[in-house]
Amino acid sequence: MSWIHLFGGGSRAWQQRLKESRVRLYRLALSWCGDEMQADDLAQETLARALRKHQQLRDPERVDAWLFAILHNCWREHLRRLKPQVPLDDIQFVCDRCPEYEHTQDEIVFQVRQAVATLPMGQREVITLVDLEGLSYAEVAQVLEIPLGTVMSRLSRARRALRESLESVQSPVGNQEAPKLWRVK
Repeated sequence: MSWIHLFGGGSRAWQQRLKESRVRLYRLALSWCGDEMQADDLAQETLARALRKHQQLRDPERVDAWLFAILHNCWREHLRRLKPQVPLDDIQFVCDRCPEYEHTQDEIVFQVRQAVATLPMGQREVITLVDLEGLSYAEVAQVLEIPLGTVMSRLSRARRALRESLESVQSPVGNQEAPKLWRVK
């Protein structure tokens, strides 16, 4: 006994049409879920619903669109079952790019620029070429026409000076809790 007869419904022509649609439904489901077994289950569930609800088909010429709509509903139900439901009241909304965050970031950039500006010119040149432009020590030595050891010592002194002058600057990402938005009842 075929699976079509298990669910009953419709004429032989109708059942044959559904049977022929199975491959297309499977192919579409496979493209959506990427899993052969899940695609087979989705196609089977679609056909079972179509057989149970064949009287709901309004336009027999649009059987494929009707079947695809049923398949889409089966797929969405499957996704809903996978996703845990969390009440909206239990969700904490975090503002990633709110005005307070942007202002704090601007303040940090301003303080770092000021600290770099206070460095002696030699240290400023080395640290910007290495840390901002990404040049190697050898490339910086060549650009500034100074020995490699001088590049390394200036860079070390510049980094130490920046670390000391920026100790008071705190990043909101690591040290402070980001502002939260709450849903108000």
